[in-house]
Amino acid sequence: MSNDVTIGAPPANAAPPPVKADATVRAQYEAMPYPPRDPADEARRLVVGTPSHVLEINHYLYAGRRDYRQPFRALIAGGGTGDACIMLAQQLQDLRCPAEIIYLDISEASRAIAEARAQARALRNVRFMTGSLLDLPSLGLGPFDYIDCTGVLHHLPDPQAGLDALAAALAPEGGIGMMLYGEYGRSGVYPMQDMLRTLAPVGTPPAERLALAKRLIRFLPPTNLFRRNTFLNDHLSGNDAALYDLLLHSQDRAYTVPQIADMTRRAGLRLVAFMEPMRYEPTTYMSDPQIGRELAALPFLERATFAERLANNLRIHVFYATKAGYDTVARPEDTSAIPVLREMDAQALAQGLRPGTPLVANLDGFPWRAQLPPLASAIVAQVDGRKSIAEIYTSMAMRGGLPVWDEFHQQFEQLYVVLNGINHLLLRFRS
Repeated sequence: MSNDVTIGAPPANAAPPPVKADATVRAQYEAMPYPPRDPADEARRLVVGTPSHVLEINHYLYAGRRDYRQPFRALIAGGGTGDACIMLAQQLQDLRCPAEIIYLDISEASRAIAEARAQARALRNVRFMTGSLLDLPSLGLGPFDYIDCTGVLHHLPDPQAGLDALAAALAPEGGIGMMLYGEYGRSGVYPMQDMLRTLAPVGTPPAERLALAKRLIRFLPPTNLFRRNTFLNDHLSGNDAALYDLLLHSQDRAYTVPQIADMTRRAGLRLVAFMEPMRYEPTTYMSDPQIGRELAALPFLERATFAERLANNLRIHVFYATKAGYDTVARPEDTSAIPVLREMDAQALAQGLRPGTPLVANLDGFPWRAQLPPLASAIVAQVDGRKSIAEIYTSMAMRGGLPVWDEFHQQFEQLYVVLNGINHLLLRFRS
């Protein structure tokens, strides 16, 4: 299942790393692997998230046309305790894909947990390595069809160098799924980090730093930005690793949409989608028709920038970027596309979509409501991961009472915008 590999010293011509910062970050994750995971839990559930779900990779990076019967190479850069690695490895193994997944992380303790989780699932497609993604240029591991880098670059001394190294390891048509902290949604975090560095400088025993952080939180005035930020909850879980990662990390920064766009561009990548897409549309948060028309004409990244500034609650940015120079996102205009639900039961969802009743969700404090087309429930009931859009129409038409094709397809696209916007509905094509 795995090879026991530990990366040694960097090549002689490499720039000297910031040893103190790297050593401090490594020590944190050796002492407190994050997020906490128990390998015994693999017997009862698979942790599923975003990025790196196989349906998302196919939809956003391969236009829905990735043939998972062909060899697939993936790198999990900064794999932590294994969530993305285990999810992707299990999904690819279930598809009988001849895949090779490289897990890479600086923490031996985190790797041990991830490796135990893989063993509990009898996964045979993962190779575990200990080291930094900054060592990639000297390792010759690529090229990769896909790279996951979740919650890592914002802890590096030079995030751009990290992304450049990842981009260089991609195949020409490969893509990346990434998570970085969001600046606006983390309001109050960085003043808290500064205060805690004053109270308990880096180098103070972790237990003492944690105790002081808990006391400071308890006595914050009601005017404090961190106390007023109801979108942050890591410190409320009672888990010391989560609290330490949020407020006591030795190296941590956050990003805005324009900064992410600039960093990906400089790495030779093209940003293709944020997750969930509707969080990055200004009309999600306001309904003024005149402003909506003005914003609709803006390019994708300008709309996303406006939405981020409008909402102010995006704690993280999850996004996909690609090396390919063409549109890699699957589109519903091609009616041979097969709609697939991501981790949802079609019949249960269909029963919950009542005509005339909006779809409602709480987006980190924002009450989101979306109107659905009249055929929403009937269409969803037909989504089985095998029938194309055109075949769904044929199946429904056989039952009678269906409007003409143009009306049906318009309603399907309306439904797709809503359900894809919350990352429930994706598209693939037959191999």
